[in-house]
Amino acid sequence: MPSYVPRLAVDVLCVLVFVVLGRRNHDEGTAAAGVVETAAPFLIGLAAGWASGLARSKAAGSLRFGLWVWACTLVVGMLLRRFAFDRGTATSFIVVATVFLGLFLVGSRLVTSRIVPWGRRRVAD
Repeated sequence: MPSYVPRLAVDVLCVLVFVVLGRRNHDEGTAAAGVVETAAPFLIGLAAGWASGLARSKAAGSLRFGLWVWACTLVVGMLLRRFAFDRGTATSFIVVATVFLGLFLVGSRLVTSRIVPWGRRRVAD
């Protein structure tokens, strides 16, 4: 198993937590189909960030990689949500998504860099 798989799993979990909490707060339910539909643009954005990030660097646990993944997840996710999935992108939603995904995708790297060896040795990238 490649060494970045646990980090990728944490990032996917961060996006799913964002979606589930958002759906619950808006009384949309947490049925699997609804969660997948809502998460799809952001998971595609996450995949784009990971693919392009790994092409440049193998330091998936680094802060720089986290910033890149955050930006890709947010920008690609919002663009897909608006233009491909025909869903809303209100300013308040963009602000909440920016803050939440930033705290979780970048913040989790700060936490793991202090706790988990695979994060610690790559935080300087």
